[in-house]
Amino acid sequence: MSKRSQPVQNSKRQSLYFAVSIIMLVVVGLGVLASRGTVKAAEPFSPSEYQTRFVSGGISHILLDVRTPEEFASGHIHGAVNIPVESLGNHLSEIPGGQPIVVYCHSGNRSAKAAQILAQAGYTSLYDLGGLNHWIAQGLPVE
Repeated sequence: MSKRSQPVQNSKRQSLYFAVSIIMLVVVGLGVLASRGTVKAAEPFSPSEYQTRFVSGGISHILLDVRTPEEFASGHIHGAVNIPVESLGNHLSEIPGGQPIVVYCHSGNRSAKAAQILAQAGYTSLYDLGGLNHWIAQGLPVE
């Protein structure tokens, strides 16, 4: 190997190390960002657990129905407040912190999304009641 080719090879080696370092930083950075988005949203909660802990237990809480106003008008759990999941982010100031929040929707998909929104906004003590259809299937009342 001539003395002229050594600087070229060293330069290539340095470029390779630099590229690998950049790739590693990007991968680590993406991992950190992904883990930040992973917030434990809410505990799954059955209608009977809700009845036992909050209704019979007399624990103060917010019951949040995240369905549309039309769905809410067609029947909801007594004491529920209606804020559709689509507009929940714009209405966080209406939801006081410091007490448990129980969310539900029709089948459980929107309530999980709502719980995630609330968790990312810093709310704690979140409970996902799932869908009103489970509530009704257990013979529990709606108004």
